[in-house]
Amino acid sequence: MLNYSPFEGTDLAERGTERTLGRQGQVRFGWARSSMAGMTGGPVLWWGLCALWLCCTADPLKDRALRLMAETPLIDGHNDLPWQMRKQFNNQLNKADLNSIQTTHTNIPKIKEGRLAAQFWAAYVPCDTQYKDAVRQTLEQIDIVHRMCQKYPKSFMFARSSQDIMEAFAQNKTASLIGVEGGHSIDSSLGTLRTMYQLGVRYLTLTHSCNTPWADNWLVDTGSDPPVNNGLSKFGIQVIHEMNRIGMMLDLAHVSEKVMDQALNQSCAPVIFSHSSAYAVCPHKRNVPDHILQKVKEKNGIVMVNFYNDYVTCSQTANLSQVADHFDHIKRVAGSSIIGFGGDYDGVTRVPQGLEDVSKYPDLVVELLRRGWSDSDVKAALGENLLRVFREVERVRDTFTSSLPDDVPIPYEEVQNPCRTSYGYDPVESAGTMVYLRPLLLCLTTLLSWCY
Repeated sequence: MLNYSPFEGTDLAERGTERTLGRQGQVRFGWARSSMAGMTGGPVLWWGLCALWLCCTADPLKDRALRLMAETPLIDGHNDLPWQMRKQFNNQLNKADLNSIQTTHTNIPKIKEGRLAAQFWAAYVPCDTQYKDAVRQTLEQIDIVHRMCQKYPKSFMFARSSQDIMEAFAQNKTASLIGVEGGHSIDSSLGTLRTMYQLGVRYLTLTHSCNTPWADNWLVDTGSDPPVNNGLSKFGIQVIHEMNRIGMMLDLAHVSEKVMDQALNQSCAPVIFSHSSAYAVCPHKRNVPDHILQKVKEKNGIVMVNFYNDYVTCSQTANLSQVADHFDHIKRVAGSSIIGFGGDYDGVTRVPQGLEDVSKYPDLVVELLRRGWSDSDVKAALGENLLRVFREVERVRDTFTSSLPDDVPIPYEEVQNPCRTSYGYDPVESAGTMVYLRPLLLCLTTLLSWCY
């Protein structure tokens, strides 16, 4: 268990005169101190006034929030710091100092101030890598998370299980897990999916903002993308079942509403939305409709609220209170047992006032408490819900110990493109060019038979 002091990782001045009273308050306070010093019993009066002032200016909700965060790990479902390492440093981690970097929402001091106990780091690569080098690029993003943990072992602990999260929490380290953001990253390969699991990936977002050959993305619901599968294809269902078998969490952020519904029906383990908010509060197609929230509750899953302004208010501006509105709505519709935090820091360009970076999580917890959330509700949202989901996914995995891996590949015609060879699909003519030459050869053979 983390044994955070209420002031650990923060400047004590934040609780003192400089931040509380401002410059004028400092002058008035200083004048009172010098005046009292000249009076009889000045020191006693001075300390009495100090005690009275501290009592009057203490923030019981902040103290309560920090206590809850010391008792329960705050687990965030999605952070794109690894992608910022690629964008800003081309993954040359030795050129970046996570103790001092100021060009990201996330650095180690901010993590400590925000009491961030566990983070799912996104192994994200853009959709234009699909059918090209998505697998290589994704492996490099997985690698950067491993190297972050190796470079900063006092701050990060690589985690592969729910138990690892609790062990990191006990050591005052941030448990670092990996989620692959987008089904295009596995290149329609169950073997690649399993390999990524072995490398520590613990959730897969079925799509990003592009269709895969086996699942439709959220842009289908806007009319921007045409549907490819009318939801999930047969192979998409295979992907879900194989994820259940190996113990990888199923992430439905970014998918179409039909995929949400079908995946909830197909999965025998709870699902997650790693960074999505409530559609009823902000009708953006990346958010979750009420009827899906209710199905998530039935499935014992979790919706981890996104902080991106466009998903919070459907506009370019938002504030902390409006993020809390999403928490309130989800709680009202489906209960506190399906709520979590999914900030999407370093993956978005606009974040709410009051939630400018990862140091601000305690302020959101304070707002929930101010709105009447109970300690048990807050602790559920902080981390207990995600831990419950994770443990159930692990339990379902353990029921499949005698089941063999699914080795039936996606039909070649569903993935055929100029960048993909056909090795394995035809035992005689497996070279990619032969797929295109075979019909011609058959025609020539037929013509020759007619001639003779």
